[in-house]
Amino acid sequence: MALARSTMPSPIGELTLIASDSGLVAVLWENDNPARVRLEATEDAHDHPVITAAKAQLGDYFAGKREVFDLPLDFRGTDFQKSVWAQLLAIPFGETRSYGQIASALGNPGGSRAVGAANGRNPISIIAPCHRVVGANGTLTGFAGGLEAKAFLLRLEGPRTLL
Repeated sequence: MALARSTMPSPIGELTLIASDSGLVAVLWENDNPARVRLEATEDAHDHPVITAAKAQLGDYFAGKREVFDLPLDFRGTDFQKSVWAQLLAIPFGETRSYGQIASALGNPGGSRAVGAANGRNPISIIAPCHRVVGANGTLTGFAGGLEAKAFLLRLEGPRTLL
């Protein structure tokens, strides 16, 4: 069965939401590189329950009414990528982490570049908050949605704290 797909407007451009029967598979950017997140066939399904819930929760997030998402997620990637994405989910709203901090949390303090590569392939943008990952000195670094979108999301969430 094909994955369900729908789009929604946001303050940072149109987002494409992809869901399976198990959960949200992807939140993709308007100009996302198709090679960044490889998915099987999708079909329009604006009434899919996971997509409907994701749209509502993302709307609340952009309106400043939500700090934590409560959606079933269906991550698709390697075990290492999934371990990095799990670390993203643990970064609290309004805080940031460096690639090195995530690598250390995974038991591989020298693995910053591998963490960066996995972070760049995060399929569930915003909800698995890859925008909360910054350079070791706190600078904004690469982001699939663009650095303007990353800066917008961090401003939306308030003060940045590098721990």
